[in-house]
Amino acid sequence: MAADSAHSAHASQHSPDGETRRDFLYLVAGAMGAVGAGTFAWPLINSMNPSADVLALSSTEVDLSPIEVGQSLTVVWRGKPVFIRHRTEKEIAEANDVVVDDLPDPQADAERVQKPEWLIVGGNCTHLGCVPLGQKTGQERGEFDGWFCPCHGSHYDTSGRIRKGPAPLNLPVPPVVFLDDNTVKIG
Repeated sequence: MAADSAHSAHASQHSPDGETRRDFLYLVAGAMGAVGAGTFAWPLINSMNPSADVLALSSTEVDLSPIEVGQSLTVVWRGKPVFIRHRTEKEIAEANDVVVDDLPDPQADAERVQKPEWLIVGGNCTHLGCVPLGQKTGQERGEFDGWFCPCHGSHYDTSGRIRKGPAPLNLPVPPVVFLDDNTVKIG
């Protein structure tokens, strides 16, 4: 009789599909371990996200209203200079009159600007990363009235395109969004 009661007690621990309480406890313990590991790992993974000061550098808003026609401004975006030029009608005409196929890095002016009067380009020479002259009044602007890099003699035109010298590419055009007529967001 004692053997029958032990058998029936053992039989009551089994569910119809063969699972036991021990299987359930293993499952619960494993789930709790996974939750604990996730709780420990999340702060470590989250610490690898960029900090607030780095995120702030990812874009720059610039007020264009103080820049008169013919003037330029240099701003910093991602730690590098960006040239903003409020071009004159003459500079726009010069940029459009160029035979694009004759350029070392062929690119039409319309591909480089969103509004013809505003040229916004990266301010590092594409040869060795120097900062070309031409932003300030009276500075050497090179043979094409744009920018001149005195380090190795690269000349850029009024659209920031390389025209002469060792630089292989045009001054880069950063991502730009005009928020309104007087404000531009770079980045």
